[in-house]
Amino acid sequence: MELSLWQLCLQGGWIMIPMALLALVCIYIFIERSIVINRANHQDPTFMKRIKDYIHEGEIESAQNLCKNTPSAYSALIAKGLSRIGRPMQDVLVTVENMGNLEIARLGKGLPWLATTAAGAPMLGFLGTVIGMVQAFHAMATAGSAASLATFADGIYTALVTTVAGLIVGVAALFAYNYLVARINSVMTLLEGKTMEFMDVLNEPA
Repeated sequence: MELSLWQLCLQGGWIMIPMALLALVCIYIFIERSIVINRANHQDPTFMKRIKDYIHEGEIESAQNLCKNTPSAYSALIAKGLSRIGRPMQDVLVTVENMGNLEIARLGKGLPWLATTAAGAPMLGFLGTVIGMVQAFHAMATAGSAASLATFADGIYTALVTTVAGLIVGVAALFAYNYLVARINSVMTLLEGKTMEFMDVLNEPA
């Protein structure tokens, strides 16, 4: 008799409930973070040129407005740097770098949950495996000499299904985590480049 995916999940017992919750939360985090990171990684090829022109023309307010209307992580850095124009260059650089660190931390929100799930889901599946084996051997002991394969089939199902579910959720969370970390690293590289461009603009003669 063939079993549907739903029936297999039911065979996993109550362990499948927290496993499903972990999977749903991870899916939500992955989709939501992907959208946020993609938005942060948006690039306007004319942005820095316009910022440079505004600075050299003394139109700092126009440069600030451009930053507000540019949906990217680096626009927040530049806006912070613009607000510090007139102060020592080292102070401006430190301010921009601190803002960059805050942006990276904001992008990484939720990633610890993915990392925890990647490590914890297989362990939760292993717990289900142990529970299933206990159920199987208890069924055998209760049945005595009348024990057969069908006697402890439910326990074996629980053991195997939870193991598979734990591995699937854990591996998926691991891949999702590493993908998002790679995307955040690309944003970090972008921010570093824009920071250097901005400092070069400030150091250029008008």
